[in-house]
Amino acid sequence: MSVNHPSIAIETPLHWGNSYELIDSGGFEKLEQFGEFVVRRPEPQALWTKSLSEEFWTVKANAHFRKEKGSTERGVWDIKKGVPDKWFIPYKSERLNLTFKISLSSFKHVGLFPEQASNWEFLAKNIPLLSNPKPKFLNLFAYTGGASLVCRQMGADVTHVDSVKPVLSWARENMEVSDLDAIRWMAEDALKFVKREARRGNHYQGILLDPPAYGRGPDGEKWVLEEQIDDMLRSVKEILDPKEHILLTNVYSLGFSTLVVENLVNGIFNVPETAESGELYLNDQYDKKLPLGVFHRYLYKG
Repeated sequence: MSVNHPSIAIETPLHWGNSYELIDSGGFEKLEQFGEFVVRRPEPQALWTKSLSEEFWTVKANAHFRKEKGSTERGVWDIKKGVPDKWFIPYKSERLNLTFKISLSSFKHVGLFPEQASNWEFLAKNIPLLSNPKPKFLNLFAYTGGASLVCRQMGADVTHVDSVKPVLSWARENMEVSDLDAIRWMAEDALKFVKREARRGNHYQGILLDPPAYGRGPDGEKWVLEEQIDDMLRSVKEILDPKEHILLTNVYSLGFSTLVVENLVNGIFNVPETAESGELYLNDQYDKKLPLGVFHRYLYKG
């Protein structure tokens, strides 16, 4: 069924307290506070001019990521004295109380995407509305598990799928420091896993997808977002509970607009009029809005 509903831009809820802040953005970079430490790293969508001086950025940053010559992703961190290998920050809201490990990876990531808090709050609000008191949720391309922790804290039976084993260990550590347990960890290619679940006749009351633009499965399986997202969504439909379910799709790719994701989802699923889609963004201290992904999410109750 095709539905018309407004596309919206949604700022991340202000539940980070002193744990996280986007200080400034611009010049293809962002300057962020994670707990006690300030991190400077590339941001391809920050096309505008920085509000603060280069001197401020240099002095303020405890860790600065620099790309390796000839590489689009890999790089090295210039780290000032006193920055540990890892540290932890809390996320607390009306419904959620979680803890996340922060660490500096060779691909500029720190193990957390703070803008995803908007999707976490959507899940925390809507999971209790499902009739099943312990719904089955599947988190695909699940990374370090923010959404998995949310679903588990809200009482769901959670399967977490990611192809990178060190990332699964990171997610498990986040689970443990958040005083949670019993998440099922799967080091698998996401599309293969979904197709196998469909052959087995398994169904889920919630499925979350946050696919990368490019990726590799554990056995070298190639993932290209533009080429495979339609197949992935059609396969997901086969394992979604047709009576009621939550579907959350999040995409961070410069080639994907809200309309692209809307067309994909609306063409496959029975999307209710209450569905939401749009851009996630973070505000820096100077009210510049940094876009950080396109989302589509809904609760379906037939």
